[in-house]
Amino acid sequence: MPLAGLLGLVAFPALLFALITWQVVAHGPLLRLDARLSRAVVHPDRFSELLSDLGNVQVAVPVLVIVIGYAVHRGRATGTDRWWLPPAAAAVLMALVPAIVVPLKDWTARPGTPAVPPAVGYFPSGHTATAAIAYGSATLLLLPWLRSRAARRGVVAGCAVVVLAVSFGLVRRGYHWPLDVVASWCLATALLTSLRLVLSRSTRRRSSGTPSSRTGPS
Repeated sequence: MPLAGLLGLVAFPALLFALITWQVVAHGPLLRLDARLSRAVVHPDRFSELLSDLGNVQVAVPVLVIVIGYAVHRGRATGTDRWWLPPAAAAVLMALVPAIVVPLKDWTARPGTPAVPPAVGYFPSGHTATAAIAYGSATLLLLPWLRSRAARRGVVAGCAVVVLAVSFGLVRRGYHWPLDVVASWCLATALLTSLRLVLSRSTRRRSSGTPSSRTGPS
C-alpha cells in the first residue's frame, strides 16, 4: 500500500475516534443511538462471556509474547538485519494500550450498560483494544515469515474473526456499549497502521542493507 494510503489509515480512524470521544464527553445524539442498539443486542449468556474473555490480558498478551519469541528466533537464526526492531516495536505498542486507554477511561467517566453494576470508566473498551493490538501485532509479526498466500490470508482472517468475536461478546454480554467497542477499533487501527509503517521501513532497510548470511532462495 502506498505511504499516503497508510497515513490515511492513521488519520481517518484517529479523527473518528476523536469524534466519538467528543460525543461521549458532550453526551451527544450518538449516545441515544448507541443505547438503542445496545438494548437490541444485549442478551447476557455464557457464550458471549467466553468470547469476551478472549480479550483478557491473561489470554491475548501471552499469544503476542509467544509470537514475539518466534519472530526473535527466526530473525536471529536467519541473520536478519535489525531483527530486534519488529518484536520491540510490537512490545512497545502493547505497552502503550493501558497508557492510552486508562487515562481516557478516567477522563470520560462513561457509565456502563444496565447489564453491569453501576460504575464508570467504560470508554473506550480496554478488552477490545487489548485484543486488537495483541492479535493484530502478532499477525503483522508473522506475515513476513509465512511462505504461502493462503497461510497469510488465513492468519489475517483468523485475527479478524477473533477480534470481532471479542467485540460481539462484549456488546452481547452488556459489558460495553457498542460505541466503546467502535472507538477501540478506531484506536487500534491507527496504532496498528503505525506499527505497519515501522515494520515496512525495517523491511526496506533490510533489503538494501547488509546481505543476510542465508544462501539460496528465501
